[in-house]
Amino acid sequence: MARRVQFDRLGGPEVLTLRDVETVAPGAGEVRIRVDAIGLNRAEIMYREGSYFDRPRFPSGLGYEAAGVIDAVGAGVAGFTEGDSVAVVPAFLQSEYGTYGDHVVVPAAAVVPRPADVDAVRAAAVWMAYITAYGPLVESGEVRPGDHVLITAASSSVGLAALQLARHVGAIPVATTRGRDKKQRLLDAGAAHVIVTDEEDLPARVKDITGGKGVRLAFDPIAGPGVETLAQGIAPGGTLVVYGALDPRTTPLPNARSYPALTTRTYTLFEITTDPERLRRAVAFVGAGLASGSFVPVVDRTFDLADIAEAHRYMESNGQVGKIVVTVTHPTAGS
Repeated sequence: MARRVQFDRLGGPEVLTLRDVETVAPGAGEVRIRVDAIGLNRAEIMYREGSYFDRPRFPSGLGYEAAGVIDAVGAGVAGFTEGDSVAVVPAFLQSEYGTYGDHVVVPAAAVVPRPADVDAVRAAAVWMAYITAYGPLVESGEVRPGDHVLITAASSSVGLAALQLARHVGAIPVATTRGRDKKQRLLDAGAAHVIVTDEEDLPARVKDITGGKGVRLAFDPIAGPGVETLAQGIAPGGTLVVYGALDPRTTPLPNARSYPALTTRTYTLFEITTDPERLRRAVAFVGAGLASGSFVPVVDRTFDLADIAEAHRYMESNGQVGKIVVTVTHPTAGS
């Protein structure tokens, strides 16, 4: 038997239940992983609540990230064998696969080797965050050394990864946070400047920081009407990248009547994780950063799998700085 987190209706953390289910053998193109750690993401809250683009099919599992060891390989899988230490990257729908459990089946295409010097907890905190930041800050080629980059909701795991990637390519990261309680932690995490949006005028502070020029790129998971404020701090010819929808309100398109010419676009890491060649490049880039010490995943707190509902409540509280990770304890032989 395996243990899986499932839910039978939309709702709050209380709908999540840890159940004993039959262990499933991997099919063609799949692997089964003995999970040691699971990375939590906002997308899983939205999926559980029914506000995500992908809708649950009950009873539904959930989860995009995990780290562990392969314990079974399906037909047609090349490059992986039983006993390999691996991590799971988000490259599938939660309505089809999920990582919340002690043994899970996922597509082999969504699995990457785990570096020997990266433990399971940190490995579960890497791929959603760093690949999400990698696309606009690195792969697109829009950000160059000396450019200012505005990173909103910077205390999230993606925001912290973006701070590190911006520093890595020689850019100047400017972080935002709503309250000043996280300001020093963001400075310690690599932000060159921190704007406390509950207290400061964001466009004015951006202009002050950049000498009136504005930022080259704004990287935003919030969306909603606030993008109009962000647009006022972007340099002519710069880019606004919206990669999330934390604000459910309609997101307006900044226009030329109010702002200098800029490019506005949406972005999702699935553009990279579902393209084998782009994923190969992203994994190579992030892996090199992990090996050199330039990239250090920030883990705020860990929970046990049995406390998954409490872990979701903590994520909803917005108090964390970095990744929330759930650890999985396996019974020893004979127990």
